[in-house]
Amino acid sequence: MRARSLPRAAAGAGGQTSVLGWWHRDGGEVLHGADAVHDALMNLRQSLCLVRDGADYGATRGGSVHLGIDGVGPEDLPVVGYAAGLLPERLGDPGFCTDHGVRYPYMAGSMANGIASPELVESMSRAGMLASYGAAGKSIQEIEGAIDRITSRLAGRPYCFNLIHSPAEPAHEARTVELYLRRGIRLIEASAYLDLTLPVVRYRVTGIHRDPQGRVVAPNRVVAKASRIEVARKWLSPPPERMLAALVEAGHITREQADLARQVPMAQDLTAEADSGGHTDNRPAVTLIPTFLELSARLQAEYGYTDCLRVGAAGGIGTPNAAVAAFAMGAAYIATGTVNQCCVESGSSDPVRRMLADTEQADVIMAPAADMFEMGVKLQVLKRGTLFPMRAAKLYEIYAEHPSLEAIPANVRNNIEANIFRMPMAEVWERTRCFFAERDPAQVERAESDPKHKMSLVFRWYLGLSSRWANDGDPTRQADYQVWCGPAMGAFNEWTRGSFLQAPENRHVVNVAHNMLFGAAVLTRVNVIRSQGAILDADWVRVPPLTSEQLEAYLN
Repeated sequence: MRARSLPRAAAGAGGQTSVLGWWHRDGGEVLHGADAVHDALMNLRQSLCLVRDGADYGATRGGSVHLGIDGVGPEDLPVVGYAAGLLPERLGDPGFCTDHGVRYPYMAGSMANGIASPELVESMSRAGMLASYGAAGKSIQEIEGAIDRITSRLAGRPYCFNLIHSPAEPAHEARTVELYLRRGIRLIEASAYLDLTLPVVRYRVTGIHRDPQGRVVAPNRVVAKASRIEVARKWLSPPPERMLAALVEAGHITREQADLARQVPMAQDLTAEADSGGHTDNRPAVTLIPTFLELSARLQAEYGYTDCLRVGAAGGIGTPNAAVAAFAMGAAYIATGTVNQCCVESGSSDPVRRMLADTEQADVIMAPAADMFEMGVKLQVLKRGTLFPMRAAKLYEIYAEHPSLEAIPANVRNNIEANIFRMPMAEVWERTRCFFAERDPAQVERAESDPKHKMSLVFRWYLGLSSRWANDGDPTRQADYQVWCGPAMGAFNEWTRGSFLQAPENRHVVNVAHNMLFGAAVLTRVNVIRSQGAILDADWVRVPPLTSEQLEAYLN
């Protein structure tokens, strides 16, 4: 790393250096040198006062600061930059931390198929952060097993479980909600929803009541993810009347509870999901976050909610610079995904972690999604080192062009069986039929009468297993790995290059999160100092990854 330069003060009108006020020594001292000033900037527990001492600049220790130009004494020094202490937990909205019982405004999102593993959830929770188990793609038995482990190990600590929109398997979504209600899961992260469904509305309003003070209490809370304003509006609005009526008719809630439900939003916390791995609309965060913030302000005023709506930020957050930008735009919290998949606590495999460690920002591409295959919905995946994106796209192209498996030309069929499936389609269908006979028998019944749906299920066999092959690190299927990945991974790798975090085996979710938040707090102070006229060396704008011991030294 090159030597640091001292800050320079910007000149004001008439060529005079800008001065914010004066520092009174009062037994304090001035620490000179670029390294001393840098350490003072990184010491987030202490206020940072930059002064001009002759031709030099320094950071003060002790003394007192008086803003303005009055009261100058013979030993007073001009203040050219001042930033209050700023601990990482004071970023974002303190209401998010209070409501969810966490220390930091930071969430690890629920990457599917258990990539957001129980171990990941437990590590984050013990560190004072929120994490959501990746239940999408898991069976009811697997989800319940995760509930058993997480609830037993995190008694009294915060945790979250994912609920993914499943238009192709509505029965599985409904059973997942029933499981969450039966097991007392009080917080879910709702993802990939194109519209609200009866199961997610049922989850939100079950048990709603008034407390002894007369306040409406909805014990089941939702952190929703969205990237389209029409979907965001539904999450930030009360539950739809037609769905409340259906729940009353089914006996899931009473009429009185339906009345109470009209006073609460479907989700108090809405994550603006920008250009991310997995399900994404590739929206730029700099336009999506302000749009959602404006929407939340309008709906807060329209419905007069007792509790304020909050907007978090996700997608593209792989560096402290991205984190500080999100907080500066008004995000109540930040949520990460891809950068957690590359950590040792994730449910992914070592081969995938090595692939992710080599990823650059342009190494991602959109490919057909297994859970919304028939609808043509796509998700963002890694393209470097795998043929999955191209093969999945080819399968969707064949699906769109033919009415049934039997209608596929022989040469095309042979190519699929030899190079993609590596087995006859008849065998793939038999395996698929057995899978859905247990998971959702209605899918088999439909396939037997609808050849197009049967073809969809057979092709989805490949799309579904490709992510499991990746998670298992199957060496015979590395060319078919489906790895959900966004451009944040490339930015993260660039930030960590040359540091201890460059090696996949050194990447731990808690250390990554602490570095993100620490860096965001430091950069917030940098921006304050710069806005006051002091010109800081470019090297200071980059906060390199620090070990847990180094972070602790600055924060304690």
